[in-house]
Amino acid sequence: MLHSYDEILDAKYGKVGTPERTEFRNKAYAFYMGQLIRDARKEEKISQTELGKCIGANKSYISRIENGLIDPTLSTVCGIVNALGLRLEIVKPIG
Repeated sequence: MLHSYDEILDAKYGKVGTPERTEFRNKAYAFYMGQLIRDARKEEKISQTELGKCIGANKSYISRIENGLIDPTLSTVCGIVNALGLRLEIVKPIG
């Protein structure tokens, strides 16, 4: 029997808007953001230690961000984005 991904998430974490579903979503976003940061850092050939120095943090903190264990503040994300020569863009979806 085929199910939609939303049905699977509803069964496992509750409906959208429940505390459990919100917690899952937040953890998923933290993990995804960490992967984006890790990929960008590696592409720039910068170590976790070097990136940490750029933003006033240590290697362990960068590692926890990249592994989705912590959800950094927006100011930290902006610092990382700047250190990696990237641009953070907020756009309204089309449609």
